[in-house]
Amino acid sequence: MRTVAKRFLVVILRTLAVLAVVSILLVLSLRWIDPPASSFMLQQGISNWMKGRDVPPLRHEWVDWEAISPAVPLAVVAAEDQRFPVHSGFDLVEIEKAWSRFRSGGRLRGASTISQQVAKNLFLWQGKSWVRKGLEAWFTLAIELAWPKRRILEMYLNIAQLGPETYGVAAASMEYFHRPVEALRAKEAALLAAVLPSPERYRLEKPSAYVRRRAAWIREQMRQLGVSYLEGL
Repeated sequence: MRTVAKRFLVVILRTLAVLAVVSILLVLSLRWIDPPASSFMLQQGISNWMKGRDVPPLRHEWVDWEAISPAVPLAVVAAEDQRFPVHSGFDLVEIEKAWSRFRSGGRLRGASTISQQVAKNLFLWQGKSWVRKGLEAWFTLAIELAWPKRRILEMYLNIAQLGPETYGVAAASMEYFHRPVEALRAKEAALLAAVLPSPERYRLEKPSAYVRRRAAWIREQMRQLGVSYLEGL
């Protein structure tokens, strides 16, 4: 019986080792290869197909960092992860703040960094579970080790959902502002970033009063960070 259990354990460990190596090679390759879609995009596409209804196709277009208005990454960092240039994938300051609020009786809120969101959106699935959080941490570490910060942010700008069936800043810019993303100004970039917490709920085509207030706050944060904040990436 012990021999069977030992063999079973060896098989499990070898399988995990193979999966770890494959995942690392995948992450490393994406340092240079632009993915045609993310896991979230594929899941939504499959879900739309299974519904069998007249659902619009997903809108997505990859655009390189150099073709993105500098206001866009600055707005996203100002809104989502202001310590992005200096942390190593996990913002310990925000984690501590979230835990302190929870211990004081508040709701436990997430403190996901841009790196964590890239790991989740690119490789994993929606929903909450300890398994997914563990895999998210693994991929976040791999991404931070294998990619420069600029590549992480470039990936996020290209795969983040910004509206129903709309992924990436290039598709969102054309869909909602009718201009290429390289032409976006600070006001429009702040509106894009304002819907990121929940793009199915907060809409760019008809920004609510909350979205406009959040966009105004983001613009103020952009001014405080300064236009040169991301130059060192």
